[in-house]
Amino acid sequence: MIGELKDTNIKLKRIFIEPKLPAALEPLNKLAHNIWWSWNKDATDLIESIDPKRFVELNYNPVALVKEIDATTSQRLLEDKGFMSKLKKVVQDFDRYMDKKSSQKGTSIAYFSMEYGLHISLKLYSGGLGVLAGDYLKEASDENSNLSAVGLLYRYGYFTQGISMHGEQINNYPPQEFTKLPIEPVRTSSGDWLKISVNMPGRTVQAKVWKLPVGRIDLYLLDTDFDENNWEDRTLTHHLYGGDNEHRLKQEILLGIGGVRVLNALGIKADVYHCNEGHAAFNGLERLGDYIHQENLSYPEALEMVRATSLFTTHTPVPAGHDYFTEELMRPYLYAYIAELGIPWDQFIALGRKDKENHHEQFSMSHLAIRLSQEVNGVSKLHGLVSQKMFNGLFPGYTSQELHIGYVTNSVHYPTWIADEWHDLYTKTFGTKFLRDQANKTYWRKIHQVPAQEIMEIRKVLKKRLLDYVRETIQRDFTKRGESPRTIFDITNKLNDDALVFGFARRFATYKRAHLLFSNKERLAALVNNPDRPVIFLFAGKAHPADGGGQGLIRHIVNISKEPEFQGKIIFLQNYNMEMAKTLVQGVDIWLNTPTRPQEASGTSGMKAAMNGVMNFSVLDGWWAEGFRDNAGWALPEERTFAEQNMQDELDSESIYNIMEQSIIPTYFDRDAGGISTSWVEYIKQIIAEVAPEFTMQRMLHDYYDRFYVKVHERGQKLRSKQYAATVELNKWREKVIHAWDAIEVLDSQVMDTDNHPLPTGKPFEASFKLFLGSLSAEDVGIEVVFFKRKSEDELVPQLTKELEVKKVNGHTATFACKVDPQVSGVYEYGFRLFPKNELLAHRQDLNLVQWL
Repeated sequence: MIGELKDTNIKLKRIFIEPKLPAALEPLNKLAHNIWWSWNKDATDLIESIDPKRFVELNYNPVALVKEIDATTSQRLLEDKGFMSKLKKVVQDFDRYMDKKSSQKGTSIAYFSMEYGLHISLKLYSGGLGVLAGDYLKEASDENSNLSAVGLLYRYGYFTQGISMHGEQINNYPPQEFTKLPIEPVRTSSGDWLKISVNMPGRTVQAKVWKLPVGRIDLYLLDTDFDENNWEDRTLTHHLYGGDNEHRLKQEILLGIGGVRVLNALGIKADVYHCNEGHAAFNGLERLGDYIHQENLSYPEALEMVRATSLFTTHTPVPAGHDYFTEELMRPYLYAYIAELGIPWDQFIALGRKDKENHHEQFSMSHLAIRLSQEVNGVSKLHGLVSQKMFNGLFPGYTSQELHIGYVTNSVHYPTWIADEWHDLYTKTFGTKFLRDQANKTYWRKIHQVPAQEIMEIRKVLKKRLLDYVRETIQRDFTKRGESPRTIFDITNKLNDDALVFGFARRFATYKRAHLLFSNKERLAALVNNPDRPVIFLFAGKAHPADGGGQGLIRHIVNISKEPEFQGKIIFLQNYNMEMAKTLVQGVDIWLNTPTRPQEASGTSGMKAAMNGVMNFSVLDGWWAEGFRDNAGWALPEERTFAEQNMQDELDSESIYNIMEQSIIPTYFDRDAGGISTSWVEYIKQIIAEVAPEFTMQRMLHDYYDRFYVKVHERGQKLRSKQYAATVELNKWREKVIHAWDAIEVLDSQVMDTDNHPLPTGKPFEASFKLFLGSLSAEDVGIEVVFFKRKSEDELVPQLTKELEVKKVNGHTATFACKVDPQVSGVYEYGFRLFPKNELLAHRQDLNLVQWL
């Protein structure tokens, strides 16, 4: 690269000489420069038909393919009436699709994510978080949502994986050629390339802004890799999840603060700012500054507005998985910035700490995101509960179940992940209307009308395609790494198209427990070498370059796969990516997942498998805790049996073998005279009918609107109206309550003596409190009685909550009373909680002042 040249006598500048297509073929450029083509079958087929072999060699990159069209190829295409006719139709379809963009309306969303998995040819993703974000943008486009997205444009992205002869992971970083990507510079009104800047210690970093069209959605990407920045700052957008913690901090400043500056420069003022993980949480700081400096709000008022218009989605189920920075690291980067906001440094740092007084506690980006967001959600029902427990410490005085942290279960973009064969069958059987009503099971249940033979023919075609892909991949990759031709022949020759194929493909982190299958090699060898019931296990996935444990698992599996009894039966496919994922989730028979409970926030690969008629066999964690149905897959229990992980692993391993041997394999091979397992087909129909429709991205997008976007938008409008009158009013009330809170005093209380007398069933529980409220009114506070059931020494579960009514007000005193029929029997614990009360508060915890009386 030019910036790396060390010879100062050589001075170079870049020039891009753009190839020119004949006018009749010019629409190919338009199609190639919008990622819409990737989820439109006709467009994909059209582009591939230009040169199928070269398309694969170019990593399925249509921009690169179109740029290689020479005069000879142009002439061939122009003379091909079938091609030209298809081109005309696809362009018409695309234009009709894009014409609807002008009618986008409703709640406007600004969506921030560190990664986007849109297509294999775009190195903007590492794994599930990015693929989820990419699917989300695609569905937002299909739904014509009013959404703009922000991310970073990486020169090298995440690594390309190689595997050595000895199973060692090799991390390669080939650069992206931006001229061969479907991106375009964002221009100012004067025609200049739009650039924004962020301050770093002693310097200013510039970032160019690119636009990547995702159908009707614009994804804006920041790029620092150009000559106006020093080399250190140019590397900010080189690698995804690369470098040390300081590098990560700088990237997150660029994404959060820089991202808002991009939207501001484009005149985009969203109703809702959605943070997909905590990486972009600094966007709330920039928005604070906008409200303070442009709208003349005080810091507390600005904080209320930022919170009222923000949503934070957490994807991480364990505290260690969140980003943390030391105060010492942050101070040089943000001290002057925070000073411009007019708030003390300690007040800012406290936003990222659980204990605001603990100066040794590191700054959590997730804590910052929560404190700057009105709404917070996990990515599955179970993960929502896990997140409530994980962040309970931020809300003292409340149990985890009482927090406002909700959930929206992740899902997948149907057009991206469905096999053509299934899609053709679905549209024939369900009708085309189901595409705009994907969560409606009435359509999907029509799969039961399809003959078993037709179902199995599709499965057979997809498995054959997968195993042919595996053979080609082994031939290419094993040859490149130096395996002997004899070994390659033996492995590919042992691949049996009639085998039951399990797939295990995902990020190789230790909690995913890829090792469980290998705890009893003798039993595994017997399982895969039964000539009457052949079984194959396919593994794929990357371990983070800094994750020695994950890389060790890969090495272990690769070495086992070389043992004679496992050759051609246990296979590790290198360089897991979106194209490989499609082939796997469409072609395997069983999708295997064995995470440590409850560390799988959601997972989406199993959902992709389900819509393709592939069974799931997984721990009841993440999405499968919601998705599992009898006769639609297999499951290991949600609850742990042992606290000690090694013992739990041993139990789960035995359970996996037992279920495979006693249920999965016999069911698959229990075939009739026609060679079809009717029981297996019923499983396929059941997972398609009852599971697949619940995990489409259309359902997920609608859930975000129904549960969060509309609510956030409405509250933001309410606080913004009449020149922020409600915001000012709420802040004055907040200050009044904070000032007077400690002066509240209990003058008298009347509560039955539960220490010495039981409450008879059917008799009401009565209580009253007389409070001195000082400068507060009775409307400013509430008292509630809460009954709990003790689950353990550390966990109380709320059973009944009843607010006391105001019975009498006399000057600065007020009397509150209740009469409650618990309608239960047994031993409970109860208490009385005093809390601030105002209809303008979105949640009780928004002013987290609590007294237990």
